[in-house]
Amino acid sequence: MTLRQAQLEARIQLAHTENPVRDAELLLLYTLGITKAQLMIHATRELLPAELNAYRALLARRAAHEPLQHITGMQEFYGLPFRVTPATLIPRPETELLVEAVLARLPHDRAVHIADVGTGTGCIAIALAVHLPKAQLTALDLSTEALAIAQQNAATNKVKKRMLLLHSDLLSAVAGQSFDVIVSNPPYIPETDRPTLSPQVREYEPSSALFAGEDGLEIYRRLIPQAHAHLKPGGLLALEIGYGQESALRGLLGAWQDVTVLHDLQGIARTVLATRI
Repeated sequence: MTLRQAQLEARIQLAHTENPVRDAELLLLYTLGITKAQLMIHATRELLPAELNAYRALLARRAAHEPLQHITGMQEFYGLPFRVTPATLIPRPETELLVEAVLARLPHDRAVHIADVGTGTGCIAIALAVHLPKAQLTALDLSTEALAIAQQNAATNKVKKRMLLLHSDLLSAVAGQSFDVIVSNPPYIPETDRPTLSPQVREYEPSSALFAGEDGLEIYRRLIPQAHAHLKPGGLLALEIGYGQESALRGLLGAWQDVTVLHDLQGIARTVLATRI
């Protein structure tokens, strides 16, 4: 079977997934360790039996809705490579808006101290560290497995020396410390929405990084008062929020100044910024 024929077969096998054409190609590239250009040039090459078996094994995993990122172990975020495992939330493109919003508020030559609450893979903290060369980052997470992945990603992206990773329930591990910025993409999906999620999210990503009580606001109710206590006067709080949560977040941020809501490309309120009085 040629590479082209294998791809066509794979598209049929993955027809029930979200993007069978993309996944069939990416998994073939991953199996063979080649580039897209090489795939195009050698499309008529015959696959070795071992290569075909390996490819079909990966296709079976994807056909069972296992996330592509778990199969390959990698995901790009803000142009940077990140290792991903089932212990971490897979970085999403919409979270890049949160990074962009923070970068837009900070001078890039200023020495700032930023806390990333619920760091997961470390994607937010690491992206900020890469683009803010004088910043110091404290990345916190309740999952020790996630912290281990974040540490690896910090090393890969060459910001490990400017990052402190701490096991922490929200901001509990930094008592007495104050920050210029606190950023977080916390769990915000209501438990009642669990049945509506796609199988690759519901069955493979960590529930602790997805769900936050019956209305999805449980973490915000705890985090926002803690953030106020740990931010310097004039400090910035930046949060990702879920669909339909703008009004509730504005209410929870009633004691803050300059509350700003940013929308993603679909017009959904996705990021909330607020300044500590």
